[in-house]
Amino acid sequence: MSRAKKNTTTAAAPQPWHSMAPSTVLERFKSNPHGLTDQEAAERYQKNGPNRLPTYKRRGPAIRLFLQFHNLLIYVLIGAALLSLVLGHGIDALVIAAVVLLNALIGFIQEGQAEKALDAIRTMIDPHCSVLRDNCRHSIAADHVVPGDIVFLDAGDRVPADLRLLSSHALHMDEAALTGESLPVEKHTGSLAQSTALADRSNMAYTGSYVASGQGMGVVVATAQNTQLGQIGTMLQKVEVPKTPLIIQMDQFARTLALLTLSVAAIAFLYTTLIGTTPVADAFMAVIGLAVSAIPEGLPAVLSITLALGVQRMAKRHAIIRRLPAVETLGAVSVICTDKTGTLTRNEMTVSALALSDAAYDVTGAGYEPEGAILQDGQTIDPAGHPGLPALLEVAALCNDARIRKSGSTHVAEGDPMEAALITLAMKAGQDLAQIRHQFPRRTALPFDARHRFMATLHPDAQGQCFAAIKGAPEKLLAICTKERNAQGEDRPIDLAGWHKKIGQLAAQGQRVLAFAVKSFPADKQEISVQDFETDAVFLGCMGFIDPPRKEVASAIKDCHTASIHVVMITGDHAATATEIARQIGLSNTPETITGAELDRMDDPALAAAITKTDVFARTTPEHKLRLVEAFQKQKRVLAMTGDGVNDAPALKRADVGVAMGKKGTEAAKQAADMVLADDNFSSIVAAVREGRTVYDNLMKVIGWTLPTSIGEAMTILIALFFGLALPVTPVQILWINMITAVALGTTLAFEPTEPGTMSRPPRKSGRPILDGALIWQVLFLSVLFLAGAFGVFYKAQANGLPIEAARTIVVNTLVVMEIFYLFSVRYIHGSSITLRGVIGTKAVLIGVALVAVGQLAFTYLPAMQAVFDTRPISLVDGAIILLIGIALIVIVEMEKKIRRTFFARKTGKI
Repeated sequence: MSRAKKNTTTAAAPQPWHSMAPSTVLERFKSNPHGLTDQEAAERYQKNGPNRLPTYKRRGPAIRLFLQFHNLLIYVLIGAALLSLVLGHGIDALVIAAVVLLNALIGFIQEGQAEKALDAIRTMIDPHCSVLRDNCRHSIAADHVVPGDIVFLDAGDRVPADLRLLSSHALHMDEAALTGESLPVEKHTGSLAQSTALADRSNMAYTGSYVASGQGMGVVVATAQNTQLGQIGTMLQKVEVPKTPLIIQMDQFARTLALLTLSVAAIAFLYTTLIGTTPVADAFMAVIGLAVSAIPEGLPAVLSITLALGVQRMAKRHAIIRRLPAVETLGAVSVICTDKTGTLTRNEMTVSALALSDAAYDVTGAGYEPEGAILQDGQTIDPAGHPGLPALLEVAALCNDARIRKSGSTHVAEGDPMEAALITLAMKAGQDLAQIRHQFPRRTALPFDARHRFMATLHPDAQGQCFAAIKGAPEKLLAICTKERNAQGEDRPIDLAGWHKKIGQLAAQGQRVLAFAVKSFPADKQEISVQDFETDAVFLGCMGFIDPPRKEVASAIKDCHTASIHVVMITGDHAATATEIARQIGLSNTPETITGAELDRMDDPALAAAITKTDVFARTTPEHKLRLVEAFQKQKRVLAMTGDGVNDAPALKRADVGVAMGKKGTEAAKQAADMVLADDNFSSIVAAVREGRTVYDNLMKVIGWTLPTSIGEAMTILIALFFGLALPVTPVQILWINMITAVALGTTLAFEPTEPGTMSRPPRKSGRPILDGALIWQVLFLSVLFLAGAFGVFYKAQANGLPIEAARTIVVNTLVVMEIFYLFSVRYIHGSSITLRGVIGTKAVLIGVALVAVGQLAFTYLPAMQAVFDTRPISLVDGAIILLIGIALIVIVEMEKKIRRTFFARKTGKI
């Protein structure tokens, strides 16, 4: 294992860096505002190692390929191949071997893809950065940055290491990939409390985040694996990928089937040889036939086809599956933990409310499309008829650096998302932005800064004077305003208490609030500074912003509730914002919310109790997300987790189904996930769950059809052995039945459409075995019917004086016809098959039946096939009897199915 050397300087810190003053941090690292010397930097590089995430020793390709065969079901298949060779059926052995090799190759490729998650995180460290050394600015390779270095930050830069900021000038950081914060975060240099959450550490800059705007400078406090990003990489390496429910069930199924088959075969061989009813050689061949008939060698191939078809159907619903078993796992999902920004919401800021001193307005429309209107008391208004509104809208458009451009049929924002929302609002209000900016050209601007918390632009007015358009934090603008403007456009003394109440109401609704003001200046004013805005401004009003929910999400959430799926929002956003969005999308009428700080105070029992009733987890870190995933899994819940940032990668990898965003997701998230949403839409997850349930239903149909038919064939041989009777069917003929029906009939069940009411049922229990009581009863019941049919026609044929070869031919055709009719019954697990839709079948079923019919005609009448399988032609009367047996089978099975459903419905009180 190759690791970077330990950063001993970082480890010595007695308290978090964000809680220290900049001078203290510099002192800790024996650095200064002029930067390190080249010699100091070289010594620290030798001591701490390169600023690269560690690489870990991985299993080699040969070992990974070998381990793909380390599975009991694979051993059973290999045994089936060897038995086929013993029987002289090399073609069957080759088919089984091909299935084994194909499954191993798929697993080998998928495991290699999974290991790319760490590589994707490593690419998040930019190759170069600017540092201050010997009081001179240098551009160096990012992996040569050391603790104590002074790093420059400019717009567009990616942060090369964790920094404690020393200076900040209108600095905004895009930390969405690390913290989940949807908007750029403003930065400052003041010290913070030790308990400050990661997303709120506004005096820090973290590895992998971007500089959205402004400039800054900081001292390096952590490099390589000691950074927040490096800790996520370490966490990701330690996360164990859980086995999917299907793999667990198939492992149990393989063990049970293998043990049962080998035990019964051994007992049958000992019994027949000890009592002497059958010669040893014949007994051995019969027991091999018994084992081959009981082992459904075509089942793994059909299961793989079923999963692959599920992948194709999900791709049409914008859900790209990266790991095949995830298709089925989706059907067992009982909890969906979803991110908010971009998944439940549009990730496009929108002005939703306007407040003047004596009037309130709502704004319709979402995103950056200029479609919508301004409403008062539910009625659309013309802003020109409300004199206070045009001034507010003009200031919002003038004190603004964003723009909206049309790209194809959609509008795209460039610049700060909230400023873009203001431009969109002006367009909705019918304002001519070009005319406004021409009428009031900008002379100069005072950029937003975390220290003064507002932005101002200076413009000449129509009266030959000039004015400043101001926007910023409400509490800051209220402090510099002495007057307010009402809806009639009149100025009057400001009502501070009234404004604090309005702003509090907007904030309580989860809206981000911006305030707007103007201040008059003499005509010759050319420059402005912070000192020009200490008093005498006029407060125009404020606006509430939201990242609106996607319109289809509420319906998808309702579908989840109907399907008994618990949906939980886990976000890095503020609690109030997340709670309001949860209410709007119908997560709950009164959402229960827990913050990351509250999570930290909970022990495991308290958390276990909390997750069952909590709808929203806000201000969460990567550690919180991973802990929540594991808490749900401890309760035996099958969990899907969505995410788009590198901070989500550990939780995505640990979840039963990790779901990454395709449009706005990081490469690390995509590589760690099992599924990628091409449209970043929550409703696509719900559609994928529906497909997952369909896939599982189809898998159960395949198993429910394969096992009874295989065991029925095996029982036919077993009974004949135990009673010393002539075999109604030979081992070679059983191989023919298994080969033609598994391929032509079993595969058709993979194409079955979704049954009605699929999303009205609760998720299946993850620990439920494949061989449960219902399937065991089904196997026994069908085995008896197959046994009766096989022996019935066999002894009837012999009673009619037919040779044993003709009798066995009739038995083979009877078994195949019974399997065809049983196929029509098993197609509907949750309903009756005797309907027009059930009788007609799907296109795949009809093609499969036609292929089997042609195969059986060749098996029965072609001389070459007669020579290989020792068959004889059969009469039309015998053919009609075989067909009637098939009809009788489906009638009996459907009657039993109805009786069983009625019994359980009464038992559970649903009838």
